[in-house]
Amino acid sequence: MDVLTPKQRRKNMQHIKSKDTSIEIALRKALWSKGYRYRKNYKMLPGRPDIALTKYKIAVFCDSEFFHGKDWEIKKPKLLNSKNSEYWISKIERNMKRDRENEQELLFLGWTVIRFWGKEILKDTNKCVKVIEEVIFEKQLEEFDR
Repeated sequence: MDVLTPKQRRKNMQHIKSKDTSIEIALRKALWSKGYRYRKNYKMLPGRPDIALTKYKIAVFCDSEFFHGKDWEIKKPKLLNSKNSEYWISKIERNMKRDRENEQELLFLGWTVIRFWGKEILKDTNKCVKVIEEVIFEKQLEEFDR
């Protein structure tokens, strides 16, 4: 049962952004302060990664838990009882399918894909940066071994 009126819910949903979300900005600021340069919402790649470190061929996605289906098997039954459940279930499942397809395309193009959940970024941004730095280090080792 929704605690908001339909009018309040509509206003709330209209203000959800697809670019420059707080989770993206937090991670981008942390990367920038460490000296990493990137492209944001890079249109040249499938799925338009939130952050693309082109020098290292690393695509980073900052996914919100609801829209990208975190713990989907637990959340799906809860959504079945909600208003407009068919719409939300199909939308989230489409998003999850599209995420997998984009990831496959990026891997085929030789890119490394990293996905973070929004709460992971907000809880420990530095840990997320370390994950990215570890991938960069591994890529640099691969280059060195060639």
